[in-house]
Amino acid sequence: MDDDAEGTELAAPSSPADGAAHATVDVVLPCLDEAAALPGVLARLPAGYHALVVDNGSTDGSADVARAHGATVVPESRPGYGAAVHTGLVSATADIVCVMDADGSLDAARLPDLVAHVRSSRLVVGARRPVTATAWPWHARTGNRVIAALLRRRGVPVTDLGPVRVAYRTSLLALDVRDRAFGYPLEVLLRAAEAGWSVVELPVDYHERAAGTSSKVTGSVRGTWRAVRDMARVL
Repeated sequence: MDDDAEGTELAAPSSPADGAAHATVDVVLPCLDEAAALPGVLARLPAGYHALVVDNGSTDGSADVARAHGATVVPESRPGYGAAVHTGLVSATADIVCVMDADGSLDAARLPDLVAHVRSSRLVVGARRPVTATAWPWHARTGNRVIAALLRRRGVPVTDLGPVRVAYRTSLLALDVRDRAFGYPLEVLLRAAEAGWSVVELPVDYHERAAGTSSKVTGSVRGTWRAVRDMARVL
């Protein structure tokens, strides 16, 4: 979402609390043909952050690349972003989990900044701030703007659906999110709000994807339309 959205403010940094005290954090990385991006993504993980790469039917050797770079690979044969994320959450063992894209658009080294804000009954989400004009295409920004505006009308204070989310694992699973496609991030936000959670949004730099990769959502108008369609069903 753009940083000119009305009615919302990004949270200011605060002192670390219980979220920052955990020695191990699991990072769920939904993956479909991200072999080109994975080495860079995994290399940026801070100490104590363990990668769970959920292979959602890759044909480019993503699973082998992930294992070679120290990640745990979890297969998920059912297609869909939500299916991959859910399988990653079920497979995780750490108290705190981060969910982020595996295409190189996000810097995993910044995850501790978000983890520091984790509390009980709180969802921490990243709001994209494009580093370059082409990092976030117009059609994706437009679709995101519309959905985020609808969420704010429902009392969910976000400017972006967020390609990165952080919370306690058992709490996330207890939300019982059902969508297994592109509507998953939206349903997480809605269910968290309905459960009385606080939602904290923090800015995250959004980069060009790694060479040789393309987003399944923002990489084309068709992909964006599919995502908006799935989210409309959730709404």
